[in-house]
Amino acid sequence: MATLLLLPGDGIGPEVCAEVRRVAAVLTPDLTVKEKIYGGVSYDAHGTPLTDDTLNAALGADAVLMGAVGGPQWADAPRDKRPEAGLLALRKAMNVYANLRPAYCFEALADASSLKSELVSGLDLIFVRELVGGVYFGQPRGIEDLGDGQKRGFDTQTYTTAEIERAGRVAFELARGRRNKVHSAEKSNVMESGLLWKQVITDLHKREYADVELEHILADNCAMQLVRAPKQFDVIVTDNLFGDILSDAAAMLTGSLGMLPSAALGDPGKPGLYEPIHGSAPDIAGKGLANPLAAILSFEMALRWSLNRTAEADRLTAAVNAALNGGARTRDLGGALTTAQMGDAVLAAL
Repeated sequence: MATLLLLPGDGIGPEVCAEVRRVAAVLTPDLTVKEKIYGGVSYDAHGTPLTDDTLNAALGADAVLMGAVGGPQWADAPRDKRPEAGLLALRKAMNVYANLRPAYCFEALADASSLKSELVSGLDLIFVRELVGGVYFGQPRGIEDLGDGQKRGFDTQTYTTAEIERAGRVAFELARGRRNKVHSAEKSNVMESGLLWKQVITDLHKREYADVELEHILADNCAMQLVRAPKQFDVIVTDNLFGDILSDAAAMLTGSLGMLPSAALGDPGKPGLYEPIHGSAPDIAGKGLANPLAAILSFEMALRWSLNRTAEADRLTAAVNAALNGGARTRDLGGALTTAQMGDAVLAAL
């Protein structure tokens, strides 16, 4: 029997994960749903944001869905014990190297975007962000004392051919099932790692994916194009740092950060890691104001990519669409529904 592990985490994570649990109970009653402590609350309870028990449960599940981690109360924790360190460690241990971040604008929310509706109506693009390499994991890194009151902070951006190729393959394969176009975003003009990225993607395309249209784009130009003409994009493949920034910017095209799910995938047969990209939002935590749709749509991605339940995934997408068409809105979308009431709207559509 398939198993979904929930890691509610911190802030609004438990609230949005509660709605995922409700949806799963109705849509996939035969799915085993387990839950483990994770993030800042795990640090408070166990002195670490990721216990061996939670990690082993994640590695043994068919899919893992987390809510959010972090908050100001853990800002002074040792860097390797902060909630975000637990997230990086989980991604690394699961080896989920390809982060899929779709930016899809539901038609009912075209007017909720910060851009003109004609720019985002019909928007359907997806990022493939390399997730376990680059500057977030590169060594050496640190802060050193230079004397005379001066310090130097440093991080290392590093990529290998194999790391770039496996992210590129995911992007090209995705494009073949979509509109057959890939943009590869880097800074090859000023970064050696960016130059290698461009070379490796170019060679991979020539060898294995010549049928897919490939366009190279500098990451800063990609940021500009996302707010100028976002519908020109189909699949965007990029590194860990640029993928983090660009996909968050694209979130606002969809109407709200509370609408964006994500999937982090590794080798076939291994569990995927799914999460809304909105963060822990400590300012509204515990108030029932959070939009649960990004978490619910992350469950939709888990159904599609890890649990082999395409029919149920299609039903869930249709239910979210129906709820929005019916006027269901949380505060971030200009409405007044609570987290649970938005969950109710999706369940009613199901």
